[in-house]
Amino acid sequence: MAPANVSLPANASDTTLDYSSPAYRQAYSRINGIVIEGEQEAHDNYLRLAEMLPAAAEELRKLAKMELRHMKGFQACGKNLKVEPDREFARAFFAPLRDNFQKAAVAADLVTCLVIQSLIIECFAIAAYNIYIPVADEFARKITEGVVQDEYLHLNFGERWLGGHFAEVKTQIETANAQNLPLVWKMLQQVNDDIEAIYMDREAIVEDFLIAYGEALANIGFNTREVMRLSAQGLRAA
Repeated sequence: MAPANVSLPANASDTTLDYSSPAYRQAYSRINGIVIEGEQEAHDNYLRLAEMLPAAAEELRKLAKMELRHMKGFQACGKNLKVEPDREFARAFFAPLRDNFQKAAVAADLVTCLVIQSLIIECFAIAAYNIYIPVADEFARKITEGVVQDEYLHLNFGERWLGGHFAEVKTQIETANAQNLPLVWKMLQQVNDDIEAIYMDREAIVEDFLIAYGEALANIGFNTREVMRLSAQGLRAA
């Protein structure tokens, strides 16, 4: 799966992007906090998955290190614009998915943990980063282009494991999808104004996510009708 081809949204152009306006800086503080916190939590999640999957622990620890590198890259993006990331907002933003992941981990529910981190979160990150790249400042654009390539590797791990065990975990995937996919849309709604303020197109993010997530589900083993049904469970909350 290759990154989507995206273009500037209707409310922006190369000559109108203002990265120094108060509105941009306030929105960027929250969005930058979200991506930093998201990469930190992904790092922690992959280390937890390494404990749950000893046979794949080495690969998962490598993925965790990638996430930590991404976090540092996005921290540098904020410093470049002299914007302080709102980590407190970001921690509250991720609380629903974080809580569900941690509950599943305590219950040794590996399938739910993989659906949350390796499918839902990774697909959403890929979509958001792809849509952000054309409207990012030059420094952040270079950082984000490198990050998004790594995220495909993280998505691939979840696809491979779940696909390799599809017959026995299909029902668990469906349950985890129903419980967690609607949370993504609720989270997205919280930052609608911030997304617009940094020149991103919310509908494009949704479209890119549905493409990436649908392809991931198909690669795992779901047929077209099932992919549409699973994806629609999230859209009910959009």
